[in-house]
Amino acid sequence: MALPEPKPGVLKAPIYVGGTHKVPGVDRPAVLSANENPLGPSAKAMEAYRAAAEELHRYPDGGATELREALGERFGLNPERIVVGAGSDELITLLIRGYAGAGDEVLYSRHGFLMYAISALTVGATPVAAPEQDYTADIDALLAHVTERTKLVFLANPNNPTGSYLARDAVRRLREKLPEHVVLVLDAAYAEYVGRNDYDAGAELVDAFPNVVMLRTFSKIFGLAALRLGWGYFPQPIADVMHRLRSPFNVSVPAQKAGVAALADRAHMEEARAHNDLWLPKVSTALTDLGLTVLPSVGNFILVGFRDEAEADRAHAFLFARGVIGRAVKGYGLPSFLRFTIGAGWENGMLIDGLKDFRRQG
Repeated sequence: MALPEPKPGVLKAPIYVGGTHKVPGVDRPAVLSANENPLGPSAKAMEAYRAAAEELHRYPDGGATELREALGERFGLNPERIVVGAGSDELITLLIRGYAGAGDEVLYSRHGFLMYAISALTVGATPVAAPEQDYTADIDALLAHVTERTKLVFLANPNNPTGSYLARDAVRRLREKLPEHVVLVLDAAYAEYVGRNDYDAGAELVDAFPNVVMLRTFSKIFGLAALRLGWGYFPQPIADVMHRLRSPFNVSVPAQKAGVAALADRAHMEEARAHNDLWLPKVSTALTDLGLTVLPSVGNFILVGFRDEAEADRAHAFLFARGVIGRAVKGYGLPSFLRFTIGAGWENGMLIDGLKDFRRQG
């Protein structure tokens, strides 16, 4: 008897495993594995979340109208072209479902977000990774890997886990060289942390071209990772495709209410950005002084290089035993590196002290 078989590619897709938050025997570990906001969510967002408990018997607004309008006002965008999802992960999946399938290719930069390749495999498409230069996406390499089968190009900007970014002129050059049928997806999950005057998250290109989309999230600087809330800005025809593919009630009432409140609390966002601006250079300098390789980062995390994969593994285990949770990034093709979130002051101190002791022991 023949058993049910999934569609081609599904079983080839690895299961994404997020960072852990617990260390056995440690009551208060330094959780530096998931690039979460160490300040937590806005007090206003928490208040809105609690108030939503009164509405748990009601279905959400399927169109997330209030949230889309708040996003439009906050970022100067047309709300009709905003689509909200259960995290930007869902929007990535929907884009690939909508525009790629068996025999197609999904192109991304070598050290880009793992979900690009995973989602491509689940629809039977082929993920294609273009090489990088100096741990930064290479426009010429991406263009060289475009074929007639390429349907989407994903560019994480800034990129996780490397922390690198591309200036707006480089991104525009990529778009101008792409065939019209290829969707360029600008994944700007860490945009709010970038303080460079040559950076643009992508809204300008979405307004200028019919095949560019921009993805954003509430999981990082807004501190709402637990609610799974993301959003994107799309050309109207692509927004229409997304609405046809998404679930009717894909974002819960508490998530929508908390998102609206978080957008209104600009002081909290500025506090989070100021915290990162203070600690990112401090931690980077301290680890560099230990003889470690610290890649330049414009996000809320750093990528730290060791002599080889074995040393990175030992450092990871050593820190974990002391209650410091980092993130191994072998799946990104970076086996000799570990990624660490810029955490609260005490967490950053535990990381620095832990790596000092690790280096002392040789």
